[in-house]
Amino acid sequence: MNNFPDVQWRKSSRSGGQGGNCVEVAALAPTITVRDSKDPDGPRLTLVPAAWQALTDHIKSGTHDLP
Repeated sequence: MNNFPDVQWRKSSRSGGQGGNCVEVAALAPTITVRDSKDPDGPRLTLVPAAWQALTDHIKSGTHDLP
């Protein structure tokens, strides 16, 4: 069941063309929504833009990298 048929989901160009383990992101004003490409109809994480920016800033900084 696709609740957002006209939404353009995007994934990182670094995720490769194999499909599978990818995070997809869509701008659904006024929020940013994130889903798992393996389960497009599954649960979604919805964030306000400031929270999305904080999350991506932390990811880019390496703050939460695994050892």
